[in-house]
Amino acid sequence: MEGSKEKIILNIGGVRYETYSSTLRTFPGTKLCSLTEPNAPSIYDYDPTTKEFFFDRNAEIFSYVLNYYRTKHFHCPIDTCRSVLEEELAFWEVSETQLASCCWLKLNNKEVQPEEFNIWDEHEQTDDQCLIVQTERRDFSWRTRWQPKIWSIFEKPFSSFSAKCLAFASLLFIVGIVIIFCEETKAQFEFFTANFTSVGYSEVSHDDHEPYYHQAAYLLHLELFCVLWFTFEFSVRFCFCPDKKLFFQNPLNVADFLSLFPVYIELFVAGQIQRMPSLGLWLGFVRIVYLLKLLKISKLIETPLILRVLCYTLKSILREICILLMILAFETLFFGSLFFYGELLGSHPSYTGELHFTDILVCFWWALITLTTVGYGDIIPLTTVGQVTAALAAVFGMLTIIIPIPIFLVKFKSYYDIAIFKQKLKRSKKH
Repeated sequence: MEGSKEKIILNIGGVRYETYSSTLRTFPGTKLCSLTEPNAPSIYDYDPTTKEFFFDRNAEIFSYVLNYYRTKHFHCPIDTCRSVLEEELAFWEVSETQLASCCWLKLNNKEVQPEEFNIWDEHEQTDDQCLIVQTERRDFSWRTRWQPKIWSIFEKPFSSFSAKCLAFASLLFIVGIVIIFCEETKAQFEFFTANFTSVGYSEVSHDDHEPYYHQAAYLLHLELFCVLWFTFEFSVRFCFCPDKKLFFQNPLNVADFLSLFPVYIELFVAGQIQRMPSLGLWLGFVRIVYLLKLLKISKLIETPLILRVLCYTLKSILREICILLMILAFETLFFGSLFFYGELLGSHPSYTGELHFTDILVCFWWALITLTTVGYGDIIPLTTVGQVTAALAAVFGMLTIIIPIPIFLVKFKSYYDIAIFKQKLKRSKKH
């Protein structure tokens, strides 16, 4: 049984199968691979007369298992019970994650397009494919060798321990610069409130402004320290990115680039700010781009699987959401108009002055709040027509919101099951 052309006979539930020992060695560590070992006849039920191994198992499923060893593509019959398949695969020590995507979708009755099954890997593989293309084009220089490592450290926070440490440092700098921005805004607001009158800038000596200038200089140095770190980080990421064009198509990278300018501009025009205090106010307004860096926290923190599935589910039902919004807009216009004319025409002279609205736009606001079942109570119907309209608006609003929920849940469950399966598949490939 040592030769690669040695044949092995298997009797599975009365059905005889004959294959090469080299075929069974395709996947080491499995039960079929152990049949090729010299001590296999003493471990398993082996008949020396017929020279065959006997297993009292499902022959139909075993034919697909054996074909998996031949082709390395695992398929299964559609009419197979899932629990029976799992039991047989566990016996033959074959992971369920090896099941082909087409059969997995049919086995789980998932009404999902096959191309959507691989959507979870497309975004992750984009950067790696770009790096592979660049490696094939260029010589094996130091930059080519280090580019994938440095890019993973700066761009993929959970790829290594170094990347996690760098992501934690970036997170601290982001939080720090946002706090500095808030303190600078507060200080500038207090300064301009105290020194600007209704006719303009009040004449106050420089000594009276000394506390403000001292605090502003302190905050500016802290801000400069943070921006220097962001400059270093952005420069490294830009130099080692696989594709410069795709790099600037990312909104987060554009926000990082714009956030580098305010502090450098303030340092460049520092002498003019004391003569033109309004210039400092405009620079403070430009610092709003620092708030965009908070979006990067979503990348530095590992996004839960359920949140990623939720985002993709919303994208997949975007057409249904647009239709729902159109229906809601139509209902808002219809019930808002009906409420306006019902209250206006059906009001009694004694109601004059008691109406809670002045124009039809306020009625549209009331209709939207009623349809979404919020009901602030700032506008209430006073006539019979208005009360009937309000009741109908509440009922139609609930129906509009409740009916699409099952569609969303079915889509969400399908994508969540696929994501769980893909994660199991990734873990099995790593091991």
